[in-house]
Amino acid sequence: MPERVIRQRAAVGDGTALGYLAQWYVVVMGEALAWLSHSGVVQGIILGAVLAFLTAILIMNAVGRAVTTTVNGWSAIRKCGQPGNGVLVRAACAKALPVVNVFEEAAYWTTSVDGFGQRLSGRHGYFLRFPTGKLPPNDAFWSLTPTDVAGYMVHHPSNRHSVGDRSSLVQNADGSVDIYLQHQTPSRHEQNWLPTPSGKFKLMFRVYLPGTAILDGTYQLPPVVRAQ
Repeated sequence: MPERVIRQRAAVGDGTALGYLAQWYVVVMGEALAWLSHSGVVQGIILGAVLAFLTAILIMNAVGRAVTTTVNGWSAIRKCGQPGNGVLVRAACAKALPVVNVFEEAAYWTTSVDGFGQRLSGRHGYFLRFPTGKLPPNDAFWSLTPTDVAGYMVHHPSNRHSVGDRSSLVQNADGSVDIYLQHQTPSRHEQNWLPTPSGKFKLMFRVYLPGTAILDGTYQLPPVVRAQ
């Protein structure tokens, strides 16, 4: 039955014509898909999409590095969350720190290396030493959290997944404060212990309503030191 006749009968509700139309549609679509699969069009579309995705990732990584400040191994992006940011900066921030606040509300630092640039690993013990009076200035609170390299929290049998200004950290005799970062419990320092994953990990330091010294850049977090 000619295609024109099939369409005319289908328009007035002819059941036989509708059946022919459905069969014709299946055949035509099958032939079209077969042609596409051998023409290279589908492969070209897939390859183009993959290249576009990889290019976007490279651009976001480059922009992220350009707006990131790193001191003592700790990296921070101060521009995140600001309304005047361009689309590339917003995309880079969303990739690095999803749902981030503006720096004036919450300051974020991350590190995956110690003070000498070596990757953090649960096979080693570390400590973070804050000199007397040098805990992060803030008008709310601060916290330090370990994660795996992808940024996900890892369960530890101690059920202790962060430390902060509400952890009743014990001061040294000179008033300084040490935070012990290791997978196993440190002897005599359990109160200041932050358990870390057994494998490679990274740290995230958050300060909410950061003080003036953080906002103007004069305050810096101390480096992560590998214990001997």
